[in-house]
Amino acid sequence: MKGASVKFTPLLNRKDDTPLYHQLYEYIKKEIVSGRVKVKDKLPSIRSLADYLNVSRNTVDMAYQQLLAEGYVESRPKSGLYVTNTQFDLLQTDKKPTVFLHAHSETKSCTYDFRYGKVDSRLFPLNEWKKRYNESLQTYREALFTYQESQGEESLREEIAMYLYQSRGVVCSKHQIIIGAGTQHSLSLLAQVLKPSIRGIAFENPCYDGASFVFKQHGFSLKPVSLNNKGINIQELYDSQARAVYVTPSHQFPYGMIMPVSRRIELLKWANDCNGFVIEDDYDGEFRYKGSPIPSLQSLDSKGRVIYTGTFSKSFMPSLRISYLVLPEVLLKEYHERFSLYEQAVPALHQRTLGLMMKTGEWSKHLRRVKTAYQLKHGTLLTALHKEFNKNITVSGEYAGLHILVRVHNDMNEQQLINAARKQDVSVYGTSRYWLTELPQQKTHLLLGFGSLEREEIEEGIRRLKNAWL
Repeated sequence: MKGASVKFTPLLNRKDDTPLYHQLYEYIKKEIVSGRVKVKDKLPSIRSLADYLNVSRNTVDMAYQQLLAEGYVESRPKSGLYVTNTQFDLLQTDKKPTVFLHAHSETKSCTYDFRYGKVDSRLFPLNEWKKRYNESLQTYREALFTYQESQGEESLREEIAMYLYQSRGVVCSKHQIIIGAGTQHSLSLLAQVLKPSIRGIAFENPCYDGASFVFKQHGFSLKPVSLNNKGINIQELYDSQARAVYVTPSHQFPYGMIMPVSRRIELLKWANDCNGFVIEDDYDGEFRYKGSPIPSLQSLDSKGRVIYTGTFSKSFMPSLRISYLVLPEVLLKEYHERFSLYEQAVPALHQRTLGLMMKTGEWSKHLRRVKTAYQLKHGTLLTALHKEFNKNITVSGEYAGLHILVRVHNDMNEQQLINAARKQDVSVYGTSRYWLTELPQQKTHLLLGFGSLEREEIEEGIRRLKNAWL
């Protein structure tokens, strides 16, 4: 009968970690939403329900207060609590959550995982990081409890400017550096800066799909440009009518060629001719194994046409999420107009800690250590491939970075090669996902990253690949 006090008989689990009041609240809410308890029905008094369930009155009161706060019931003076007239049928209490499996996360990696992007966690300078982290907490305690500059911590930007000049020849001031929460976040900021004047952007084909995806999401028209042995095809770039281009000149991703100075100069001329910009992603420029370092595009640019971007993910720790943009002066005004009210996305504590490590020289020491370690792994990988495959495989992109490309001389396609490797407990990765156009009719290339593997694991993994493919 309407207005009558309803009876509740919940099964409360006193051994469960969930508080009793919350169990009771969930039970009553479900009864109301399902319609088993009707609109205008009266809830039992706190005392009577507490006695009936053998719980404290406080438990019942807290459950009732939550129901009141969320509008499931209303209080009538000197009368009690009543179920409110709400369209509870719109709430689906039995709906199961949708499970979305990312295309690249459905398959569990094998014991010997040659995934690119993974780094060796054993090389992380944990003691130095903890020391500088604690120092940041003590020294900058008050500053850490305030909002920081939108471009990032000034001390870190100063250190990055000095480091880039010494290591890559990049000429910039701290005022040109924008700290971002990873490369894609940095590129997302950049896309918004460029969008008022540029709508089409050229990409190397194939290219880093994480970058092309960002610009596509921001509504840019993507212009695929083919590669040759020197990098991006300049004539095709002119023909594309694009006024911006994204390139990875130090170690083209994924094919691995290094753009020579002559092609870099041609690229800068293109930017000057079309009043455009070159986005130079130096994602793993620290790691070079053969030949002399080639100056960055930005260091060769005298007209302010190069936008330089880098990250600490490969040289330090991916989950730190610290990347940076170096904007030419001509774009700074647009950046400040668009982002002056945006808060900095990277925690100040992480920025100051990294800045201290760079200032004290601990960063340089760490970088020398990881360069040596990765060079040894790189050599182990090439030696193992030559030993096990000899002329049955072609290696490319081996002069720099944390991955190489291999082309196996057999009749298997990309998926067949990957599946055969998995049967040997080895994960390898194709390059088809990086193409912006239909795959050309050519031999399959596979990408082998070696950053996270021990040298013994690399050797065993390659032995297993021989069993899989030959």
